[in-house]
Amino acid sequence: MRIHNFSAGTAVLPDFVYNKTADANRDYNKTGLSLLETSHRSVVFADILTEAEALLRELKSIPQEYTVLFLADGASQHFAQIPLNLLNNDTEASYLDSGVWASKAINEARLDGKVNVVASGKDDEYRSIPTDFYIPEDNTHFHYTSNNTINGTTLLVVPKTSVPVICDMSTDILSSEIDVTKFGMIYASEQKNAGVAGVSIIIIRNDILDKVNRNIPNISNYAIPADNKPLYITSQVFAIYATSLNLKWLKSQGGVPAIEKRNIEKSGLLYKEIDRNSLFTGRVSNISQRSRMNVTFLPNNPEHEQEFLDFAAERKVVVIKQYADYGGFRASLYNALPIESAKTLIAVMQEYENHKKLNA
Repeated sequence: MRIHNFSAGTAVLPDFVYNKTADANRDYNKTGLSLLETSHRSVVFADILTEAEALLRELKSIPQEYTVLFLADGASQHFAQIPLNLLNNDTEASYLDSGVWASKAINEARLDGKVNVVASGKDDEYRSIPTDFYIPEDNTHFHYTSNNTINGTTLLVVPKTSVPVICDMSTDILSSEIDVTKFGMIYASEQKNAGVAGVSIIIIRNDILDKVNRNIPNISNYAIPADNKPLYITSQVFAIYATSLNLKWLKSQGGVPAIEKRNIEKSGLLYKEIDRNSLFTGRVSNISQRSRMNVTFLPNNPEHEQEFLDFAAERKVVVIKQYADYGGFRASLYNALPIESAKTLIAVMQEYENHKKLNA
């Protein structure tokens, strides 16, 4: 029986990616070498990187005035690196506080300069995202998180402002159609929708590269790898290959428009069951901001939490426990999760409801 993996990351990948990476691990493209022992300076990797960038540009319609990087780190690295690149000592940046990871980005930015928190969902326990706020035109940039993994909220409309918009799309990149030109920079850890852990996608508009007027380490300056890619750092050869495969799979599925329709269907079915089921309640207070990627819900009786987790695990539904120190459940419905898995979780919820009624 198939395991239904609802992990928030590292997430489920398509079988196509599993099979091709397994082959590459043994012998990449009949070279006689494992990709794990292939140099990041080799022609083999140069071809992989070129294909990955071309696929990403095609799938997201990225114009040439944007640089695409695949960097060896996670999103948290960029919480610190972004203000280093954009925020001078005498300037201010605007941030939207919509959850745990947005708060971490704010705390890192405060180490480098002035931060204007335009709005915060903290008083609502991040069950919704504020949308009524002002972004000063003299700020260096505006930063927000488009999808909040832990809280299960999402902001589908890009806030309007004249300053560069910087967006953390770690948990919803490639899941829905967006206009890249509305952003100064998009960044994302890959282990949700784009690939495996250890690599971040960076899409940055060229005119905001190398603008800071203070000295920063070369390793932290986005302009350096942009000018020297891919050789300034030791690239994650195997992980970027997995990314290329994942992008190729996404293209074969009909691209982002097709996968967005599938994601709407998957999340819609699960939210419908949460709203119907007498044992569960959705966590997000603003229904229009419910995430398509991370569906969060609570047991109406907290004492049933572990019982339901065990009940689901017995039926091969796994990793639905909410993030550490948070109660309830979280089902992550990333691109590669089959709709059959969502339907299986729904069936388990219905079976559990019937079980509790029979044993009441």
